[in-house]
Amino acid sequence: MSHPDLFAERKTYFVDVILPLAIAKTYTYRVPFELNEKIGIGKRVIVQFGKNKVYSAIVRDIGTAAPEKYEAKYILDVVDDYAIVDEGQLKLWDWIADYYMCHLGEVMQAALPAALKMASETKIVAADNAELDRSTLSDKAFLVLDALDVAGELSVADVTKILGQKTVFPLLKSLFEQGFILISEEIKERYKPKTKAFLRLASTYNDGEGLHLLLDSLNRAPKQQDAVLGYIQLSKMQEHITRKDLMEASGCGSSAITSLIDKGVFEVQEQVVSRFQGVDVLLTKDFTFSEEQQRAFEEINKQFEEKDVVLLHGVTASGKTQIYIRMIEQALQSAKNVLYLLPEIALTTQITERLKLHFGNDLGVYHSKFNDNERAEVWHKVLKNEYKVVIGARSSIFLPFRDLGLIIVDEEHESSYKQYEPAPRYHARDTAIYLAYLHHAKVLLGSATPSIESYYNAKAKKYGLVQLLQRFGEAQLPSIEIVNIAEAARKGEMQSYFSKTLLDAIGEAVSKKEQVILFQNRRGHTPFVQCSTCGYVAKCINCDVSLTYHKSSNLLHCHYCGHTENTVSVCPACGMPHMESKGYGTERVEEELEILMPDLRIGRLDLDSAKGKHGFERIISAFDDHEYDVLIGTQMVAKGLDFGRVSLIGILNADTIINFPEFRAYERAFSLFSQVAGRAGRRQDQGRVIIQTYNPGHRVIEQVVNHDYEGMFMQEVTERKNFAYPPFYRIIRLDVKHPDQQQAADSAHKLAELLRVSLGNRILGPEPPLVSRVRNHYIQTITLKVERVNININKVKEIIRAALTQFELDKQNAGVRVVIDVDPY
Repeated sequence: MSHPDLFAERKTYFVDVILPLAIAKTYTYRVPFELNEKIGIGKRVIVQFGKNKVYSAIVRDIGTAAPEKYEAKYILDVVDDYAIVDEGQLKLWDWIADYYMCHLGEVMQAALPAALKMASETKIVAADNAELDRSTLSDKAFLVLDALDVAGELSVADVTKILGQKTVFPLLKSLFEQGFILISEEIKERYKPKTKAFLRLASTYNDGEGLHLLLDSLNRAPKQQDAVLGYIQLSKMQEHITRKDLMEASGCGSSAITSLIDKGVFEVQEQVVSRFQGVDVLLTKDFTFSEEQQRAFEEINKQFEEKDVVLLHGVTASGKTQIYIRMIEQALQSAKNVLYLLPEIALTTQITERLKLHFGNDLGVYHSKFNDNERAEVWHKVLKNEYKVVIGARSSIFLPFRDLGLIIVDEEHESSYKQYEPAPRYHARDTAIYLAYLHHAKVLLGSATPSIESYYNAKAKKYGLVQLLQRFGEAQLPSIEIVNIAEAARKGEMQSYFSKTLLDAIGEAVSKKEQVILFQNRRGHTPFVQCSTCGYVAKCINCDVSLTYHKSSNLLHCHYCGHTENTVSVCPACGMPHMESKGYGTERVEEELEILMPDLRIGRLDLDSAKGKHGFERIISAFDDHEYDVLIGTQMVAKGLDFGRVSLIGILNADTIINFPEFRAYERAFSLFSQVAGRAGRRQDQGRVIIQTYNPGHRVIEQVVNHDYEGMFMQEVTERKNFAYPPFYRIIRLDVKHPDQQQAADSAHKLAELLRVSLGNRILGPEPPLVSRVRNHYIQTITLKVERVNININKVKEIIRAALTQFELDKQNAGVRVVIDVDPY
């Protein structure tokens, strides 16, 4: 191999880099000659931006032309030996930045785990690992660890000062990869599957003679004899028997069973169980499809021959997950990778247990509850193709997939797929469809209550449509009863927030050792506190919302900015001691039910009770182990969790959800009620759902009772066409924010007029939104409705960008922030 001549070696390269900042363009840097060989698209480089801030940036392009308007600084170092972001990902980033009207740097911030985008401010801590040998480290590495031992935590800027050099990233990268340091975000434990101990009679006693001898030998220990007889009875009815099952069936105590285990009569087996699929369904690799599932599976494959996206409309408990598993197996046989998206982190735990059995070490899990070191590890494993299947929440669409063949978007209707703050305000379902297009992959959307848009696309033959409208096995859809709150109150049948029908049903279910879920979509104790004399309402000092009283903290909380205040018993406006609680949240429901039925064991599942690393897990596991008779929850209880003992669901007030002032309110209410109702009923027994409402004749409630998705869809789609809403129109929302109310209003009017010049009556507003002040910023909203036919949406976005540039150049708008949200609802 001939040595390249000196001139070629000394070629001057310039690189365009993406900085993890909200700036409008990529920035150009010069590459020092000695780094020419190391530079590459998709690698991280260390650059100085601004006066003294240092960042790791991603190389977007390499060229030989210097920037015309400014002198390019040199890059300080190249971090990676291989690209951590590939061309396909960069195309996806470009599309997100363009479609959702944000900056590439904001997409980079969302896409990369913090451990891969270190900056001056990034905090590092020493890893708690006594086994690591520091003696092999360089002097500089030792110096950093020594400083960490003293300080506990250092920023990258601190390390730069300690070592007296700017290029500390390669050293930190090496320490990170060897396990000496951690990126300090939240260090959380890894996911652990739930195991359960099952009892099995030792094989010696399995035949008649052995059993006879055993029972004879236990004549002097009647409780142990009862336990063995109880086991024999139970084993005829169920395959897997726990210690608790045996104690209930035989009436013997725990000590009798312990003695039998010590004697070797019973053997204990630990097995992985699902926390979520009925009474601890044992997870097995083998399952056979029902006829309906087989038909749906074949139909999906047939539709994939012509369509890239297929919608699987399957009622709750119809066995969609099993179809997904077979689809994943099929993709892996074709040497393709699979992404399985779920809307909630809580659900990834549930499905992970099932998929681990099938795909073992080929399965990676990725979501924000993992600490950054774990997320970086998953990133690298996907990059090296060690994980063939990834299950995760919305951020997993950013992973560096090699050869994606299938994306499954489960519960595709869920609003949790939409990112609201900060930018990019992307929708993971829609982004997944573009990601699949880049990889020539297929997308399977699944839901019991599909979003209007997806179902419309399926009806319009843009997507394939497969329906699975029977529950799996012998499970039946629940019976739904409506209670008219006004009528019940008139008859004197309301006690607090509970109708006599609901209280009787709770008592009946609990007496049968069954469980109950009560749904109230407000957390806290009291939504607002009001003076009955003058009407004063306690409000947040930073936001235009009432404060919610939380009994657990005995404080008034703002659910928008987190501000808290002491409770008030005397009205600060008129001085009268007449402050009254209005409305009710989950805490209040729990309190009232404890008074009415003091013997109940009650649990609560909402954002407050599920705080902490394993808060959600803890409550779900306790409910699953029957430590609670009743679980009171917000919409968290509707997210695909299935418990075997739940026979009754109560929705305390359906009206607050139906009457929400937003065009999706009826669709969301139907979806939420149907999903909550889907939690009721065991495999053979029919569940019961009681919905309390002031408006029993409301069409959404009638549609839920009749399980009539089609009827809801037809009415919604007609109204949306008449009033210019999706799926017929696109919506782009611009929120204009400023600490001064008048300034926010004036600037918003100016921006609206700039937009109206080209877009005319497609511009609505500006007007204050429902909550018009958040964190001391007043908000004015401009809404843009763009028809989907005969108009170029890219041209519209160009007009918006040009108007925004003109708006920002006007000095009178200084300090005004404009937030753009494409497809905001």
